[in-house]
Amino acid sequence: MTTAIVLSFCALLLLLTLALLWSRWPAWLKTMLVVAVAGFYFVADDTVHQMWGWPAADPLPERFVLLAAVIEEPSQKTPGALYVWVNALEDGKPAAQPRAYRLPYAKDLHALLNEGIKKSRQGVTQMGTAEPKRGKKGLGWLRPGSDEQEVKIRDLPAPQLPEK
Repeated sequence: MTTAIVLSFCALLLLLTLALLWSRWPAWLKTMLVVAVAGFYFVADDTVHQMWGWPAADPLPERFVLLAAVIEEPSQKTPGALYVWVNALEDGKPAAQPRAYRLPYAKDLHALLNEGIKKSRQGVTQMGTAEPKRGKKGLGWLRPGSDEQEVKIRDLPAPQLPEK
């Protein structure tokens, strides 16, 4: 899928280059063509970014239900990663579809996720919260995916049923 997208952008870039260099179109039309291709890039990037199933590098939602986790421990070849599958809680209700997230490896988060998955396998639903870490300095906030979060996981409270 990604190869097809890259190849289609290469073909579009080739056509754009040919149109800009060898066509006798007016300058305003060439400018509109460049703006249209640039706009198409941003629309396609947003569409690909929101594809379901691919782990997002976005920060976790504020409140979520933990569904699954896969831990890739760091080695000499890879820095490691934590893949979590969560269902965001919006207004106290689960979102329509779950989403996969990729988090940088952290030993304490690894232990927290392991404990949460063990309880989940025992039938105890796990709820998580993610809050941005305080005291971020420098220009780290400009880099996408660099948002460090403080993640907490606990048992989901039992629903309160009305009395009969």
